Amino acid sequence: MEKDSIALYNQTCMQCSELITKNYSTSFSLGIRVFDKEFRNPIYGIYGFVRFADEIVDTFHQHNKKELLDDFRMETFKAIEQKISLNPALHSFQLVVNEFEIEHQLIIDFLDSMEMDLYKTTYESKEMYNKYIYGSAEVVGLMCLQIFSKRDKNLFDQLAPYAKSLGAAFQKINFLRDMNSDKEERGRVYFPGIDLTHFDESTKQEILKDIQQDFDEALIGIKLLPKGARRGVYLAYVYYLNLFNNIRKASIEKILQERIRVSDKRKAYLLMNTMVKNQFNLL
Repeated sequence: MEKDSIALYNQTCMQCSELITKNYSTSFSLGIRVFDKEFRNPIYGIYGFVRFADEIVDTFHQHNKKELLDDFRMETFKAIEQKISLNPALHSFQLVVNEFEIEHQLIIDFLDSMEMDLYKTTYESKEMYNKYIYGSAEVVGLMCLQIFSKRDKNLFDQLAPYAKSLGAAFQKINFLRDMNSDKEERGRVYFPGIDLTHFDESTKQEILKDIQQDFDEALIGIKLLPKGARRGVYLAYVYYLNLFNNIRKASIEKILQERIRVSDKRKAYLLMNTMVKNQFNLL
C-alpha cells in the first residue's frame, strides 16, 4: 500500500511539472510530445525546475527574490539528498536527478546564473556573457543529454559540445526576441557592449551570424541523438530556427518594439513535418 501511495505521489508531481511546461512554453511542450514515452516525464521534471527558478528572478517583483532563490536552492539540494519534497516541481526534479545521476555541478551553475539576474543588468565583457549563457541555458541542454544518453558516458561526452551549442542558440534567440521587455521591464541588456539606443542592422547581423554558427554546430549533434530523443529535439530546433528567420527578416524597429513569434499555424506545420520525416526515417 505504501509503495502504491509513493507511486501515486510521484505520478501526481510529474503531472504538475507537465502542467508547468504546457502553461509556460508551447514550443518545448510540442517537442516533448514527440519524444519516446520514456523521455517525456524526465524532461518535464527538468523544465518544471528551471521554469520556477526563472520565475523567481523574472516575475516575483513584490517579494524578496534573493531570499526566495536562496530558499529554492536549499530546498533543491535537500530534496535531492532526501529523495522527497512537498514541492511538486522539486520532487519531480529530484526523481530525475537521482535516476539519471544528473551532475550536481550543472544544477549549481544553473542557479548561479539565475542569481546573476538579481544583480547584473549589463554584460560588458564577452566572458561574463558566455558564463551567463552557459549557466542559464547550456547546462540545461547537458541535463537533458544526461537523460537521453542514459548513463552512457561515451555518448554523453561525444554529444555534450553540440548540446551546449543548441542551448546557446536558444538563449541568444530569446535575448533578441525579448530585447525590449528585458530592457523596459527588468533593466537588462544581455548582449555585451550593446546600447539599444544605437542598435542597428550591422549589430543585428553580427549577432545573427554568431547564432547561425551555434545552430550549424547543434544540428550535427541532433542527428547523432538516440532516435527516441532525436525527433523531439529536432522539433524544438526547427521551431527556434523559424523564430530566428522571423527575427532575421524583421526591421530593427519591430525587434525593439514587439515580441517576434512563430504563429500557431506554423507550429502545427512544423510538428506535422517532423512526424512525417520521422515516419520515413529522414531525421
